[in-house]
Amino acid sequence: MSNIDTMLKNTSTNQDLFLDLNEKAAETISGGYEVFTIKNETKYNLIHRIDGKRFTMKPNSKWIYTAYLGGRIRFDSDMRKGYIQYKRYNLRNGGLYVFKDNKSTVGNPYDINLYRRA
Repeated sequence: MSNIDTMLKNTSTNQDLFLDLNEKAAETISGGYEVFTIKNETKYNLIHRIDGKRFTMKPNSKWIYTAYLGGRIRFDSDMRKGYIQYKRYNLRNGGLYVFKDNKSTVGNPYDINLYRRA
């Protein structure tokens, strides 16, 4: 590999790292946390993680979260026992999100998803 190729590769990697660090710095400068609301409109106890911390949300409940590490959620979208299908989203500050049955998944009545409500 030539010096130019090596320099271009390193520059590209450094730019990606810089953008990631810049995004984290912007969150820190702006207060470093995000506040959002999640409702559970399913019939399931929903286990989910926000920024790595585990929560269990009961049916028909509504919680307000304060996330200090970006507001990333991970949850199992298939409520059948023995099946796991994780979904991940980055939740926005001030957003209202709702766990609901996913009616678009034909043949799987146990499928849920997290929807953003305006």
